Amino acid sequence: MTAPPVDWVEAAEAADPASLADQAAVAALLGREPQGDFEVVVRRTGGAPVVIENAPVLPGGRPMPTRWWLVDAELCRRVGTLEAEGGVRRAEAEVGEAVMADAHRRYEMLRDRAMPQDHHGPRPTGGVGGTRRGGKCLHAHLAWWLAGGDDPTGAWVATRLVERGQAPDLRRGDEPVLWPEARDGSADGDGSADSDGGDENDGGDENDDIEGCDP
Repeated sequence: MTAPPVDWVEAAEAADPASLADQAAVAALLGREPQGDFEVVVRRTGGAPVVIENAPVLPGGRPMPTRWWLVDAELCRRVGTLEAEGGVRRAEAEVGEAVMADAHRRYEMLRDRAMPQDHHGPRPTGGVGGTRRGGKCLHAHLAWWLAGGDDPTGAWVATRLVERGQAPDLRRGDEPVLWPEARDGSADGDGSADSDGGDENDGGDENDDIEGCDP
């Protein structure tokens, strides 16, 4: 099933800052206090944070290119396993780099629309994970897809998790996240071997202020 489209302008206007409980929960997942403002946009059914939406600029004025960040420890490990198995190259081959480039442009446009009107300093650049081409970080792609983004690479990752029986019940606001259906005849393994090989922050020091998956 395909997730319904998100009205990002309406969503941004309705966004609330993170509660003290959310700040504590995210800090526990990161192992330190987050340095930027964020909102939890995807949760486990019990309320635990899964994806956070970051402000595009940190309080000191530093750009924050990663708008949607995966913080759920289990999903970070599962996606790390995909990456360790060569998932980035597989995604690039199956999704296509031209399709990925279009998604990067959409991501950059949405982040630009969230920039404070009175900001005159450096601006974040690039698309998903701060790049403009290829897959780079599957964690960041899945995070945007879970948040309702039109990200074919994120959908590719989600499909692989479904096929491995690793798609937990999640909710976005009051609505459940609708995971994609498995491909016909798919056999992607059971994913029993976890890995922390995924690095949400492997694209340079622009992204190291709110870590979704510790390197």
